[in-house]
Amino acid sequence: MIKVLLVDDHSIVRAGLKRLVEETNDMEVVGEAADGADAVKQFKKLRPDVVVMDIAMPAMDGLDSAKQIISVCPDARILALSRHQEEHYAIRTLKAGCLGYITKRARTNELHEAIRTVAEGRQFLSGKGKDVVAMQLLSKRPCDPPIDSLSDREFQVLCLIAQGQRVSEIAAALGLGAKTIETYRANIRRKLSLRNDIEICRFAIETGLVEDTLPTGHP
Repeated sequence: MIKVLLVDDHSIVRAGLKRLVEETNDMEVVGEAADGADAVKQFKKLRPDVVVMDIAMPAMDGLDSAKQIISVCPDARILALSRHQEEHYAIRTLKAGCLGYITKRARTNELHEAIRTVAEGRQFLSGKGKDVVAMQLLSKRPCDPPIDSLSDREFQVLCLIAQGQRVSEIAAALGLGAKTIETYRANIRRKLSLRNDIEICRFAIETGLVEDTLPTGHP
């Protein structure tokens, strides 16, 4: 029986995931966590075979949580869960130490396959971006693309800005102060050579981080 820990800040999502996971006869949900910090605590307590981890959560996000779990247990098997299909997200989760990446649009049988694959210690990537991700991870590029210069938190803030969220909204969502978000935003502009939030939005669209719809307002 594969023991699974579910981590997502939305209780309704966790309930749905639990039902899907337990449709099979070889998996059971042994615990749940609503944020990254609690996920670390639950992992230490339960030692599950697989952690299914949402990467976008307030305070401590899934990537930071994954890194902390792996620092405690280098053999931890984590399946990252996201609503985004773009390879940039998958690459970041793999670099953080996750074994797998699956989107919330995946079919039930794909979720089951992903959990079984990760439980066996093998890598799993969902969707048609597998080859793109593999090539980017394995290729000997002379230099990394500018987006790779962003920290995980800066990357998260960039995506939220591009979705039209204001500084106050981002601060509330991530459990951080507005001044901290302003600092992240300034770092993003400097690292990517962008002048304002409209250019951040355009950059996010051009790199496939968000769909081609500019927000009506910006911070």
